[in-house]
Amino acid sequence: MSGSVALVSLDHTRAADRRRFLRLAHRLYRNDPLWVAPLDSEAHQVLAPQNPFFQHARMQLWVAVRHGADVGRIAGIVDATHNAVHGERAAHFGFLESVDDVAVTAVLFEAVSAWARAAGCDRLVGPMNPSINDECGLLIDGFDSSPVLMMTYNPPYLRRLVEAAGFAKAKDLIAFYLDLAEAPLVRLERIAADFRRRHPQLTVRPVLKSTVAADVPKLKRVFNEAWEKNWGAVPLTDGEINLLAERLVPLVVEGLVWIAEQGGEVAGFLLAVPDANEILRPLRGRMLSPGLVKALPYLLGWKQPRLLRVVALGTRREFRRRGLEAMMFAESLRKAHALGFAGAEASWILEDNVPLLRLLEAFSAKPYKTYRVYARPV
Repeated sequence: MSGSVALVSLDHTRAADRRRFLRLAHRLYRNDPLWVAPLDSEAHQVLAPQNPFFQHARMQLWVAVRHGADVGRIAGIVDATHNAVHGERAAHFGFLESVDDVAVTAVLFEAVSAWARAAGCDRLVGPMNPSINDECGLLIDGFDSSPVLMMTYNPPYLRRLVEAAGFAKAKDLIAFYLDLAEAPLVRLERIAADFRRRHPQLTVRPVLKSTVAADVPKLKRVFNEAWEKNWGAVPLTDGEINLLAERLVPLVVEGLVWIAEQGGEVAGFLLAVPDANEILRPLRGRMLSPGLVKALPYLLGWKQPRLLRVVALGTRREFRRRGLEAMMFAESLRKAHALGFAGAEASWILEDNVPLLRLLEAFSAKPYKTYRVYARPV
């Protein structure tokens, strides 16, 4: 492509600017059958100032324009909580989209870098959309299938453009796939029985629709304790937990979400939900669209997605090394198999999270997608 690239700064607090920012992805992916558009309402909710994330973070949006058309976009994010927790002066970039042109991404990254320098930051990390607790990472391997719920997607060329801008790998995030038709059911039964024999004081129960409201605060405690030492981890506020619950609780299927307790004290949890992206794909971001006809069988309960996503699996430090993770994973997979799900994705897993990697391999899960977080000086 030729022609100069102009930059337009957008304000994420303005609905019209958010619409312009989000619209670009629809144009770039209009002929890509694997892309799944988030519902417009949810995409706006993530970017809007009412998102509780922005109580401790600030964000700036830009679009790149050539010949009067938007050809790229990027967000700059500074999360005060992240920097306080990790002792850093980092800024993040997120929501990156671009045509296949290094000149476009160069302009976008320079805009974010200048903004980050002015904010006193010395390092640029991403993509984070807008944080590590949301969608994050650039897909670099596994382009043969659609993303599952709340996982990123991008064209293969975007990796080349990011690396051409001087970014290097900071960390890889791995997604594992498990074929439930080949799930080792006898092994799952044995794991469950052995765990109950060795740890009778620990109870593992499914989260039910009738208990979910009371269980959400327990999940928050585990989340913030179980991941506090992980790379890039940032604790969630009550508001952020509530927003996440608002998005995921409607998807809860009894028997897929598990919580572990001892004497009434929460020890760990597993969160797995059906892959709602299978429902969203034909909608192209809008409930009232021609694709609603294809989505209706799911919405009416006549059909379920083929896949489920294991979103989170964690235990508090004092309850580790007891097989609790394996127990909850086994129970969730047993129920998923009984319900007729074809497969499960466990995502994402830090590339150096050895205990969890070994657990997934023990269940015959295979790595099938890789997402990369990049970094460079500003």
